Amino acid sequence: MILIENINDINLTGNELKNYRRKKRILALLYRNETLSASVIGKRIGVSLPTAISLLKELSNDKFVESRGTGKSKGGRKPMLFGLKNNSIFIVACELGRFEGRIGIYDSHNNKVAPVSVFDTSIDDDELVEKIYSNAQKIIAENKIDENRIFAIGVAMPGLVDEIEGVNYTIKKEEFRNVRERLQEKFHRLVYINNDARMQAYGEFVFGKAIGHNNAIIINWNWGLGVGMILDGKLYNGATGFAGELSHTKFVEDGNLCICGKRGCLETVTSAHVLLNKARKAIKNGNVSQLTANFKNREDELKVEDIINAAKLGDEFSISLINEVGQALGKALSNTIQLLNPDIIVLGGVVSKAKQFVLTPIQQSINQYCLEQISGSTQIVITESWKESGLQGITATLYQKIFSDMYE
Repeated sequence: MILIENINDINLTGNELKNYRRKKRILALLYRNETLSASVIGKRIGVSLPTAISLLKELSNDKFVESRGTGKSKGGRKPMLFGLKNNSIFIVACELGRFEGRIGIYDSHNNKVAPVSVFDTSIDDDELVEKIYSNAQKIIAENKIDENRIFAIGVAMPGLVDEIEGVNYTIKKEEFRNVRERLQEKFHRLVYINNDARMQAYGEFVFGKAIGHNNAIIINWNWGLGVGMILDGKLYNGATGFAGELSHTKFVEDGNLCICGKRGCLETVTSAHVLLNKARKAIKNGNVSQLTANFKNREDELKVEDIINAAKLGDEFSISLINEVGQALGKALSNTIQLLNPDIIVLGGVVSKAKQFVLTPIQQSINQYCLEQISGSTQIVITESWKESGLQGITATLYQKIFSDMYE
């Protein structure tokens, strides 16, 4: 049995096609439930018990499903339980930042089966696809993973990403924008791409701080300001797949030039890049600060974590820098809260490591600019798992796709 998203891409007719769909439904059920009995599976997919057992036997022969012992009896024979077989289905998940890529391989239980590989790249790297492919092949070889058991590749990346067409319109060279097509030529597998902030949001919704929150805003606070939205329990992509670009909304009239080409975007006053630039400039000017004492004449070595650590040690200048970006983000989030009325906002990314030093000014701005009746029910929390949430989000999305019949 092969697993693909579009059943029209395989040459099956009649009963073969019907059974193929049924088996994918079984795999989808077992993905969502650790174990199920044949009778439960039969009822869920609308077939008789003998048919369910026959389908499970075929899936077992194809090494997708295994017996998991017996369950509790309701008066008769104890039912045989079935689950997805370990090491039967793998996907390659990749998340791109502004300066690096991270690749992990995950099984159908959402477990990472090999250490994550980190490599230098960007969305405008001409060798991006080759680097993703070569790093994936290296992980596969080093960890002795059966390549025939890899069924899909997913990439979460910054930019204006059309998940339907597999195109990233932010990539400067037009010939390199169709990332999905280029990856399919290398991997010959199902390929899915989406915006990094949206996949991080989905990862937090399925596995992290946003579990149980059907209306959530997840902020990826790094070199930019990525926003992912869960609305009514579903990941929101927008009409053309470009939802969540809070980073490039106008915030300051005649402000600094943003990487998008416009001036005064929110990113130009809240990002980690801005935080570092302000600190480095102050160090060069000799401002009184622990940062100046520790990094004078080596400003380029300064990292966001150094500013945060100085703030935690009581450095007033570092505290004021973090306070500035926090207040700006809080003001922007005030508009978002009043428009969408989320029940939770989850902050992740390197700047979120400042914890209370950013939470306090964010809350102060929200108190100032928001109606209390709306903002009062919105939690603001920091996630510790933000480095993994993007990979987890792309993993969960891919498994749902390979187990679904979208074109039925």
